[in-house]
Amino acid sequence: MIIKDDDDGQRLDRFLKREFPQIGFGQTQKLIRTGQIRMDGKRVKSDARMVAGAELRLPPSLQDGKKKTQVFFSQKDHDFITSVIMYEDSDIIILNKPPRLAVQGGSKTIRHIDGMLNSYMKKGVKPRLVHRLDKDTSGVLILAKTADAARALTKGFQDHTIQKTYWALTSPSPEIPNGTINAKLSKSIARHDGGEMMVHDEENGKKSTTDYEILDKAGKDAAFVAFYPKTGRTHQIRVHAAIMGAPLLGDTKYNPEPHPFDNEDIHEGLHLHAREITFRHPTTKEIITADAPLPDLFLKSWKTLGFNV
Repeated sequence: MIIKDDDDGQRLDRFLKREFPQIGFGQTQKLIRTGQIRMDGKRVKSDARMVAGAELRLPPSLQDGKKKTQVFFSQKDHDFITSVIMYEDSDIIILNKPPRLAVQGGSKTIRHIDGMLNSYMKKGVKPRLVHRLDKDTSGVLILAKTADAARALTKGFQDHTIQKTYWALTSPSPEIPNGTINAKLSKSIARHDGGEMMVHDEENGKKSTTDYEILDKAGKDAAFVAFYPKTGRTHQIRVHAAIMGAPLLGDTKYNPEPHPFDNEDIHEGLHLHAREITFRHPTTKEIITADAPLPDLFLKSWKTLGFNV
């Protein structure tokens, strides 16, 4: 099949998920990994970007299964998406994603933002993801409503021209009040659950940079910290916080003591919130800053530790 202009710049794995919803995540990854899916005859990775006019070669099994799967409208999903919208125009939607909700589906993930967007189609067009947040991270999530908007926003994230601010609680507090963390990161397998995790790897890792500043402290035990990532590696803030000796509160993957406080008013999950994003509107070129308030679940933790927000 020939890649259309509307799909230019989209990630391959997201395109396949949209076009072939009947094929599971694991099977799709296997087809890519084994070279059964190619672009202009060349092997590709799952995060490869689609190029308009290129030929995407698919295995017969996938082409035969191209019968369009019926998409069912869910009023519940429609109402939920509506309830978390902070801003919407003809090109973009900005959500305040709650914690404990995945952005995309996976082998064991059924309920997710991307799936819910099937019930928020307008004129048959589904809003597109242009970046993602971890399941347990809350906050600003931008969606594109047109192919042109998706391309422009995707490029902004790739070029790191979109400015992001995250709020987090760390335990313990960082020793230095502000600074920059530079570390090369690579993917590894977590010992405790076999899942994916990032490790500090100066020899083979990819460059990553995060600025930070302490906004408030509860002695040495905890701190309210703002993080400003300059690159976009998986789990970047979580790993960088751990590298500087102040891992995030509730982070069971990178914090050896994720729950140091015996207090039921402190949420047990990860305390990481995408507070603010500043970007250039893909059509009007206006500079937009979107601020997402903390969810009630997090707000209770902040207040319990004596932090004002």
